[in-house]
Amino acid sequence: MGAGKTTVGRLLAKRLNRKFVDTDIEIEKRCGVPIPVIFEMEGEDGFRKREAQVIDDLTKEKNLVLATGGGAVLLPENRKNLKERGTVFYLRANPHELWLRTRNDKGRPLLNNNDPKGTLEKLYAIRDPLYREAAHHVIDTGKPSVAQLVNTLMMQFELST
Repeated sequence: MGAGKTTVGRLLAKRLNRKFVDTDIEIEKRCGVPIPVIFEMEGEDGFRKREAQVIDDLTKEKNLVLATGGGAVLLPENRKNLKERGTVFYLRANPHELWLRTRNDKGRPLLNNNDPKGTLEKLYAIRDPLYREAAHHVIDTGKPSVAQLVNTLMMQFELST
């Protein structure tokens, strides 16, 4: 959450002349409602099942750049599908940076509580090892500009292919 997946992904797709898909947007299209409504009606488990189906479908496609939601790595089948079917970049940011980037965004259901910074710290502790398991490349997002991040991703992608 807040690592820059969508922003960086769109620019990377443009540079690679590929289609860009954000799984959260795709889930909303398929369901016809925003993600916070899915969480409210079905809980996180219901959302994760929908997310897994979208990831399974999209990772079978060729020539696209896919940005996943921050919790996509929680399910083993997502980690497996992502890693085996594409080149995965983990855009790593520390919890404080993520909090600074997301603190005014009310559209993040997991952060709608009294301690969003603490929530980010807990999520990071759980998810960081899972991101690393799924990733081919870990890229720190703290200091570089978006353009620098995209250049780094381009170089790593070219070396991988």
